[in-house]
Amino acid sequence: MDSLTHIAVGACIGEAMAGKVLGRKALLWGMLLHSLPDIDFLAGLWLSETNNLLAHRGITHSLLFLILVTPIIAAFASWLHAAHALGFKRWLAFFYIAVGAHIFIDTFNNYGVGLLEPFSNLRFSFNTMYVADPFFTLGPLVAMFALILLRKRNPSRRKWWAWGIGLAMAYTVYAVAHKLQINRDVKKSLAEQRIPYNDYFSTPAPFQSWLWFVVVKEDTTFKVGYRSVFDKQKLLSWRTLSRNDALLDSFPDQDAVQQLKSFSQGYYSGELYGDTVVLNDFRFGQEIGWQDSLGKIAFHYYLNYPDQNSLVVQRGRFARWDKEVFRQYLRRIAGN
Repeated sequence: MDSLTHIAVGACIGEAMAGKVLGRKALLWGMLLHSLPDIDFLAGLWLSETNNLLAHRGITHSLLFLILVTPIIAAFASWLHAAHALGFKRWLAFFYIAVGAHIFIDTFNNYGVGLLEPFSNLRFSFNTMYVADPFFTLGPLVAMFALILLRKRNPSRRKWWAWGIGLAMAYTVYAVAHKLQINRDVKKSLAEQRIPYNDYFSTPAPFQSWLWFVVVKEDTTFKVGYRSVFDKQKLLSWRTLSRNDALLDSFPDQDAVQQLKSFSQGYYSGELYGDTVVLNDFRFGQEIGWQDSLGKIAFHYYLNYPDQNSLVVQRGRFARWDKEVFRQYLRRIAGN
């Protein structure tokens, strides 16, 4: 999830685990620890863009990191706050929950996490929530501000952190229910349309869990489309895209191509934009695809100009958005 979400959830965890003993210091520790796995952004200072894509949410989001690093920080916190009646075991439980919750929450996004790094580069992703979903964030965020303002001994503090975490958990279950519904609709549509396929995935369009982007993998092509949980039409409409392996295989820098293919988990295509070869990663959606079926794939990596890819994950997410696009987006969410 985004940084603000991790800070808010971390504050609620900190209050739940140590608020009675540490007061507002528990909020700060929760924020820091729940954000700790994202320290991997520092890798971008020296890694190439393709290596950085693979490094992000890698080793710092792994079970090995959780097991080995967390006790070291817990020991430091126990020494630093020796005057407080919070033993090492309590610190350890606090920190395991704070760091582990970050890793677990990130598995619900389409980027995925490298739980088994460095032993396997397999990424785990449920593709259930958009990376910045205000409906998930709102509960913990309001609770965080309440906890900052309330006095240490105020009895309502417990209610605030419980509501903050509880609402986030409830929304996660709500989003999972939507994904299961969308997947049932997709399978039924593919069967009725007699479309053979190898695999497929669904992932939420920006900021919500009602409209979903669907990608169907065939032998040498992909089909992409959108499905709302409110749609009344039984069958999905598809746009077919070629994978264009020949275009990518002919590109001189095969190390970059292979790294990007690995990063995409097989959901990629090659395309020619003017004088540059582009590799698309379908997992991050399509530029206003609900309105323009010919819209570009949001993640498009310029192979000929690697220096222009510093914001490759974010670059196409909101390209061409304006008031009219947003209105059309709301109409598409409402169903057809």
